[in-house]
Amino acid sequence: MTKDILRLEERVAQSVENFMAGYGCCQSVVAAFADIYGLDDTQAKKLAAGFGGGVGRLRMMCGAVSGIVMLVGLDCGQTEGSDREGKSACYKVVQELLAQSQQENGSLICAEILGVKGHAKAHSSYVASERTAEYYKSRPCAAKVESAARIFANYLKGKYGEG
Repeated sequence: MTKDILRLEERVAQSVENFMAGYGCCQSVVAAFADIYGLDDTQAKKLAAGFGGGVGRLRMMCGAVSGIVMLVGLDCGQTEGSDREGKSACYKVVQELLAQSQQENGSLICAEILGVKGHAKAHSSYVASERTAEYYKSRPCAAKVESAARIFANYLKGKYGEG
């Protein structure tokens, strides 16, 4: 991969811009890197859409973290079912990057990151929150999107060199 394709700092900034434009955490991260893997912006946003709100707003695994997992799959996921070595190599990268995210952000779980307590409150609705100035003030999500994008960008730097 060439530096022209990677433009990693631009991609990190784009992930935050995506989130601030109303896209979910996962969409924001995946769309910022998707063209590297032959996906266009629309495909990336559709593929990642269901992971918002901690997967379908269930407040499970953070959407930004889910974006890391999706991108690792695009980067090094195995394509043959019997390729246990390739599958294991992909899992290794996922575990390493998610460990970094957990260390940086305190959790991989959306509800914990947001400080949502209790099953009922965390799973109270499938209705997406309205994006208002108050929403952005009360949520750490833009910072988590930036963190996830930077973790993946640093992975690419380590694999392909500066970009």
